[in-house]
Amino acid sequence: MLGNFSFGDYFKKEAIEYAWELVTGKNWLGIQPDRLYVTVHHTDDEARRLWTSITGLPDARIYGLGDKDNFWQMGETGPCGPCSEILVDIRERGAGSRERDLSLEAFVRLSEEGQLLEIWNLVFMQYDQQADGSRIPLPAPSVDTGAGLERLAAVMQHVASNYDTDLFVPIIERAVEVVGKKYDRGPGGAPYRVLADHARAVAFLLADGVYPSNEGRGYVLRRILRRAVRHAWLLGRREPTLVHLVHSVSGLMGSVYPDLIQKRGHLESVTRAEEERFFDTIEGGLERLEQLQGAKTISGAEAFKLYDTFGFPIDLTQLIAGERGQSVDVAEFERELGKQRARSHDALERSKVAGGGKVAVHVKRGGEWRTVKPRAKQKWVGYETTQAETDVLRFRQASDVVEVVLRKIRSTPSRAGR
Repeated sequence: MLGNFSFGDYFKKEAIEYAWELVTGKNWLGIQPDRLYVTVHHTDDEARRLWTSITGLPDARIYGLGDKDNFWQMGETGPCGPCSEILVDIRERGAGSRERDLSLEAFVRLSEEGQLLEIWNLVFMQYDQQADGSRIPLPAPSVDTGAGLERLAAVMQHVASNYDTDLFVPIIERAVEVVGKKYDRGPGGAPYRVLADHARAVAFLLADGVYPSNEGRGYVLRRILRRAVRHAWLLGRREPTLVHLVHSVSGLMGSVYPDLIQKRGHLESVTRAEEERFFDTIEGGLERLEQLQGAKTISGAEAFKLYDTFGFPIDLTQLIAGERGQSVDVAEFERELGKQRARSHDALERSKVAGGGKVAVHVKRGGEWRTVKPRAKQKWVGYETTQAETDVLRFRQASDVVEVVLRKIRSTPSRAGR
């Protein structure tokens, strides 16, 4: 996301000038003004006047919309204000020119169809939302704008979507090679687009030091990985696919993000291990979902079983259920999950953590790291082997989870090759 920000310096006039110069300037993007449309909040007469006076854009090509589309607020209280968007007409032009002056109804319809593409959103933060719903003018009005880099790339490359740009095409082409089925640019090609998008997310999360886990950002990563595996499954793949695309991401973007090259081996080994891990259970989970297809609602107990036994994140269960017109009892799922956490915590409170045959410490609640062997060093081997002789170096407990840092002594090669 690109953008420019002002905290009490310049406001609407300058923000509109900067946006228009970058979008239409010959030395910048050079998009023809007759392809552009603008939206403002329906009460923001000031922004409407500025757009016409600064850009010369006809008033008929400036559309006043409501809070849902053109008002931003941080939360129930806090900074807020009206928005103004710039959209580009990306319709193909035939022998005759397309109609440029559109009614509000035609403008909304073409926007929803993706024929008018929003590329920039200017947020004019000028109010402080109060708990009672009133809005007080901010002492220093500010600007927060955002321009979609990939959408701009699509416009500049004269293609229909982000997935048709040179940022995605090489990854999709590699997916086609791996899967062996033709890519459909329509709805049928959605699994390929999901794989390409998720491969990029996985590569960057892993390069930033995130590990797949069942909590926090590690859980977000695991969910992304498992969604990708599911879409590869829909394409008929029964072996790791995303690992090949992560390799492509490293090659495609590594010149700008060197970590993708430097950590390529790590990115691929973790991705492959996670894919193989989910493949061990995905078939059973999908079979169970098939058995539940006749029900209007998947119970929380069943959703928890899918999570606990088959590794299906709750959002993946909801996604598959939604495709079939089913709902999921998320509240009951959360109750089942809470029961499991309570059981785990009780078991941990009754146990002791031991390491190296000499160190035994009772695990207490807290979350602070406790060092057992201060001079020893850690080496991560979890994606290379499943067995190793080791010592406990440090440990901590946060809620119902115990984290242990171990020192490698001697490892035994894993039969699974992970």
